Amino acid sequence: MLKRVPWVWPLLLIVGGTALLLENFLLLDLNLAPYWPVLLIAAGAQLALRGDIGPSWQAHTFGITRGNVSSAALEVESGELDVLLHSLHKPGRLIAGQYTARSRPDLRVRHNHALLRMQRGQSWWLSLADWDVGLATDLPWDVLLSGYLGHMEADLHDLPIERAMIASGFGNVSVVCPREAGDVVFARSTFGDVHLSVPARSLALVRVHVGPLGRVRANRQAFRQVGQGIYATTALAEAPEDVEATLYVVAGTTFGTVYIASA
Repeated sequence: MLKRVPWVWPLLLIVGGTALLLENFLLLDLNLAPYWPVLLIAAGAQLALRGDIGPSWQAHTFGITRGNVSSAALEVESGELDVLLHSLHKPGRLIAGQYTARSRPDLRVRHNHALLRMQRGQSWWLSLADWDVGLATDLPWDVLLSGYLGHMEADLHDLPIERAMIASGFGNVSVVCPREAGDVVFARSTFGDVHLSVPARSLALVRVHVGPLGRVRANRQAFRQVGQGIYATTALAEAPEDVEATLYVVAGTTFGTVYIASA
């Protein structure tokens, strides 16, 4: 990842300091009080160019080697930040990506099981860089992503998922589901939309819970409604009765729309 050059705040400090110096020596008659909105303009430019307001709080890259870990769990509480989760194909790494300053994953290992936590509360409140997280594809994962404003985007199709829970309060949730999972894949947003991409030929069953103002939009060519709020992939619907689903997905929203499509 290329780091953005932090030039906005240094330039503002140099210009402001020079103007004050000239005014102190009576070389410049300048009233700076009416120009305080320049600070807001500079903060907006800093946010647009660098993804953060602070001069040194931009996102940092990280990587943690796998070691002898045989299973892992990731718990993310992102608050208002967006999270992008995907597979990591670089060998030897357990997890790698981009994080907000002071929110580097906390790693604890016990009996060859790794627990990684990323918490928004560990970072500066003005630090707004999003999180980009890649996970190793050669060990099983438990995934928990939660936030109240941020968007959650999880591409799980290459990951061996035991169970996953992705939820947001106001943000949208987008999940590319694996072909199979050991337990339920859960996706929910209270006010936002939920987008599900399910492998077309998978034996998947999707159960949808929506509030009175919520809606469901399912691809009728790839899914069949087999019950109230229950959708099955064509492969599962046409399979013999003794064939069981290998992927269970539970999706919900109170005020948004749940979109179900094939990947």
